[in-house]
Amino acid sequence: MKNNHKGDFRKSCIKKLEFISLFSKYYKNKIIVKKLEKFIKESESKNILLYIPLDIEVDVRPLIKTLRKKKNINVYVPFMEADSFKIVKYRLPLNRKKFNILEPNNSFLKPNKIDVAVVPVVGIDSLNKRIGYGKGMYDRFFDRLSYKPTIIFTQLILCKSKEVLSDNYDIQADYIITN
Repeated sequence: MKNNHKGDFRKSCIKKLEFISLFSKYYKNKIIVKKLEKFIKESESKNILLYIPLDIEVDVRPLIKTLRKKKNINVYVPFMEADSFKIVKYRLPLNRKKFNILEPNNSFLKPNKIDVAVVPVVGIDSLNKRIGYGKGMYDRFFDRLSYKPTIIFTQLILCKSKEVLSDNYDIQADYIITN
């Protein structure tokens, strides 16, 4: 029963996110990216996991661009692999892959331990656990890590359930940054 509620909640959040006007999206993105930048600077994080956004996600590409100019910061993004992903350094060119997601080429370099992971969400439940697209890739990725980085969820508009919709394996935010 819980998964049915989760699916319905996911659909209603996606619908809300799809109907944000371009002007509103631009404004919200600017505010959220500024907050992320401030957090990263104040926490003195050096190894950051970001993502290459889909249309309904916070556009963190300006943040990626800013952070890549800093010599002492490494920017990583997901590279899909099997049922999850590994992290690779962000670099061009980007290629369109499964689920219409852009990714850099694969890398065999061992990445540093990430300090901060910025994770897009479709919604969150009452425990601040992530409701994503339903594939479980982020959940499996974090479950397989031998350490826990600071996890920040980003969302253009807060879509939060009053109910517990998550399973025990769903990842939980340390911080949620939204407009």
